[in-house]
Amino acid sequence: MKKIIIGNWKMNPSSQAKAKKIFLDIRKKASVMQNVQTVICPPFIYTNALQGLVTGHRCVLGAQDAFWEQTGSFTGEISPFMLAEGGVKYVILGHSERRAMGESNEIVSKKVEASLKMGLKIILCIGELSRDSHGEFFSFVEEEIRESLRGVKRKDLKDIIIAYEPVWAIGNNADRAATQYEFIEMIIFTRKVLADIFGKKEAMEMLIIYGGSVDDKNAEEFLLAEGSAGLLPGRASLDPKKFNKVLEIANKIK
Repeated sequence: MKKIIIGNWKMNPSSQAKAKKIFLDIRKKASVMQNVQTVICPPFIYTNALQGLVTGHRCVLGAQDAFWEQTGSFTGEISPFMLAEGGVKYVILGHSERRAMGESNEIVSKKVEASLKMGLKIILCIGELSRDSHGEFFSFVEEEIRESLRGVKRKDLKDIIIAYEPVWAIGNNADRAATQYEFIEMIIFTRKVLADIFGKKEAMEMLIIYGGSVDDKNAEEFLLAEGSAGLLPGRASLDPKKFNKVLEIANKIK
């Protein structure tokens, strides 16, 4: 099965010209990676310009968020309908940075349902804020999974990718780096929760990727984790040299 590598550009780069250059540098490499599906998620404002540069299916566009209504009086929002009309294939929902701004599991659930109706593939982010010695963080993650997927039908699971984000291991204020073992542990736990909701077969078929601070230095570690389907790099996806190295690493893993 192909590994999926999703680049989240967040609120970067600073101009459309830079966005085009980065995308073209990545597309050149991604287009020859037979064992990798590459998805680039730029800021909304660059989507149309980059869509014109998409050639083939190996390097496509995603969005960083979507609203839960398709049209209406919702100033500043972008609907799943608009994304689909613009050629976007994937959408990140429930990212830790969105949740930190007040986005609840209930809101994420509404966004998931609305995006599925428009045929978008969902990258659903889950992950604990901190770790404790008693394992209470498992309950936090379980609640995220259950509530964010509330209302989702079994037939729609094929269009959902779970991205595990250990928030405590991300960014400049990270407590420490997460380990491959901790990712494997969360893959097993996530499948256990999914099996309880949807059934064992469905749980085992769902794709789970790592979304912590990941780059060309630690990509192989998380890609080789048993059950790992790919990665969701942030900062590294803005550096074509680093991101393309991640693609090369992923392409070699069968």
